[in-house]
Amino acid sequence: MRLTNTSDLWWKNAVIYCLDVETFKDGNGDGIGDFRGLTQQIDYLANLGITCLWLMPFYPTPNKDDGYDVTDFYSVDPRLGTLGDFVEFMRTAHDRGLRVIADLVVNHTSDQHPWFVEARSSKDSPLRDWYVWSDTPEPEPAQVVFPDKEDSVWELDEPTGQYYLHSFYRHQPDVNMGNPEVRDEITRILGFWMELGLSGFRVDAVPFLIENVAPKLADPHDVLADLRAFMARRKGDSVLLGEVNVQYKELLSYFGEGLGDQLSMCFDFIGMQRAWLSLARGEAAPLAAALKERPAPPKDCQWAMFLRNHDELTLDKLTDDERQEIFEAFGPEKDMQIFDRGLRRRLPPMLGGDMRHVKLAYSLMFSLPGTPVIFYGEEIGMGEDLRAEGRMAVRTPMQWTKDGGFSRAEPARDMPAGDFGPARVNVADQRRDTSSLLRWFQLLIERYRECPELAWGTYTVLDSGRPAVFAHRCDADGATVVAVHNFGDRNEDVELALDGLQGCELTDLLENGTVEVPETGRVKLSLDGYGSRWMRVSAPEVPPEDASVKSH
Repeated sequence: MRLTNTSDLWWKNAVIYCLDVETFKDGNGDGIGDFRGLTQQIDYLANLGITCLWLMPFYPTPNKDDGYDVTDFYSVDPRLGTLGDFVEFMRTAHDRGLRVIADLVVNHTSDQHPWFVEARSSKDSPLRDWYVWSDTPEPEPAQVVFPDKEDSVWELDEPTGQYYLHSFYRHQPDVNMGNPEVRDEITRILGFWMELGLSGFRVDAVPFLIENVAPKLADPHDVLADLRAFMARRKGDSVLLGEVNVQYKELLSYFGEGLGDQLSMCFDFIGMQRAWLSLARGEAAPLAAALKERPAPPKDCQWAMFLRNHDELTLDKLTDDERQEIFEAFGPEKDMQIFDRGLRRRLPPMLGGDMRHVKLAYSLMFSLPGTPVIFYGEEIGMGEDLRAEGRMAVRTPMQWTKDGGFSRAEPARDMPAGDFGPARVNVADQRRDTSSLLRWFQLLIERYRECPELAWGTYTVLDSGRPAVFAHRCDADGATVVAVHNFGDRNEDVELALDGLQGCELTDLLENGTVEVPETGRVKLSLDGYGSRWMRVSAPEVPPEDASVKSH
């Protein structure tokens, strides 16, 4: 197919891989991952087909919140390396054709950050207004983010007698985005890392970032527009990927409704949660309803598609009954649940290690309209370690070999044991196994990159006539891809109406086979239990004009 004027919109069909430097690969033998270790594994990521790396926080930190409590936005945590190591990593990534984005965690700092140390020293401090203060602990939100640790978003600072706002943990005071000095400093942070090669940022907790701007700005979204404009001036094809877990009707404003001048991409949290409900029920309807409801983003923006990420599997946008269905199916034990709204598990154990089911889930994710985002270790089917506290259960060291292969020393974090431990789940073994999940990921990534319709086109949810079967088609620039997924464990025969494709041929992209669309436009397809099919549409060949016929 032909697509023009798209090279500067690389994020629309990228394959994004999220990793934590601390848990990916240890390069100096101290049991902690670092930039030297990550650099050694760039070829692995490039060969997998990844086009963009998303780095979780790697800045200096007291590490009370796994690096999301930052004390210096202009440096690298000494445990992970130096700025020199970072630059060498960036050079190697660019040499292999990989772009890199990083977490931008600026809605709060650590309470040990020099800004806050100075701000809390006196009510007259020049940095006092860099944070949000109140004489009284109000107002309180309807629900705190981490109810297992906090019961308020205000913390008394005894020396000055005022309360400071912390939307998350009390050791993470919120910065005051209504202060123009704070916004100027944040643009300097962006500019610094972009000069070192970053192609953009994943913006943490976007609604919390802008909500405290309202007292100072007429439109809080001006903050996002200003950040995007600055980045565009510095590097025209840079990207802002936003963590915005709100309903669709609210979410469009974060793109910059109608203009697309704020976030370049937003995670589809609603689609993700409905996909899990479909997986739990073995029915396509919840996911189909979400995609029919989902609004189209501005033309240069994109949805980011995922099934798991580095946090809990949040189910907060489902009803209580729907959430309970997923708990019962995939996390029935209380220790598997977190915050009463999510699960602290990885996908393969949730699906009982059934590789047919696991491969179906990832085939679905890559076929859904948008840009796929992978969490490290998903490509080999890593499991969680429920012995770890909270969300740390899914942030265990990458499993490279049977003995772990993460470090020459004892890893600072434990690895899972049992069926999903490194003895049974590792990169080395799966590289040699043509039927492995790793090889399935490579195939899905290859096919996704060959099918720009999935990222650039319009999509239509098709009626399969079978409750367990989800089908959709994506069309772009005269080309079409049809994808069909069976959420059930029984074989299914379906009939799809493919309007305008009469006489065309459907070529399977995940296996060998072709099917012709009859003149009725209704094509019959068979699916195994938990089966998936991607099919490219080819127009019928027009026979050459009879050369014996001469015109006079």
